[in-house]
Amino acid sequence: GPGWVVLLDGATAPPGVDSGCRHDPAWLVRRLGGQIAARMALEDGKPLPDLVAESIKVTVEVHMGCDLENPDSPSATVSLLRQRGDVVEWFVLADSPIVVDVGEVLVFRDDRVDRLPSYTAEAVRGARNSPGGFWVASTRPEAAYEGLTGEVPVEGLRRAAVLRDGASRLVEKFGEMGWDGLLRLLDEEGPRELVRRTRVAEASGTVERGKRFDDATAVLVRF
Repeated sequence: GPGWVVLLDGATAPPGVDSGCRHDPAWLVRRLGGQIAARMALEDGKPLPDLVAESIKVTVEVHMGCDLENPDSPSATVSLLRQRGDVVEWFVLADSPIVVDVGEVLVFRDDRVDRLPSYTAEAVRGARNSPGGFWVASTRPEAAYEGLTGEVPVEGLRRAAVLRDGASRLVEKFGEMGWDGLLRLLDEEGPRELVRRTRVAEASGTVERGKRFDDATAVLVRF
């Protein structure tokens, strides 16, 4: 929208995991993303964690017939960018990073999911939306207040990227470039080329943990 970006990345459940819900992650992303975007469009200056918490609460209320206590309920990352006057506010919940160029490149990323002691299905289930674990948008509105948030001045801000973790793999998984190179690629050749190069790297490389191929979305904002 004018002056803001909302990006969500739904988490695909591993095979055999019972979410206790008749809805899939795409359902969650559509409704939760729409709720957040509607609140961003109001431009009332409400803090970003409040917007996310309210949106989760409203989305939960239409989870009719689902087991909302199930820790494997559909979930999503949330990354927000919003300009308000002479600052740009940012918010990240889980591992979809925001990268800004203020003369130096700054990366805002919630890396708690990368520091779990174990990645078995049981261990991840126990760590999800739990103290000492990691936090995502799912069925608990209070998770919004576990996100990371801050702001940077508009003055000196050249560009920013909001990325699903599938679009940050050239840096984070494959080490083919740094964050400054990724921003430059987005700026000069666009998101489509970033995704193309990511697919080439995925096809020829190896990934120690997680999916070999991952959905990739990138948003570039110029100031």
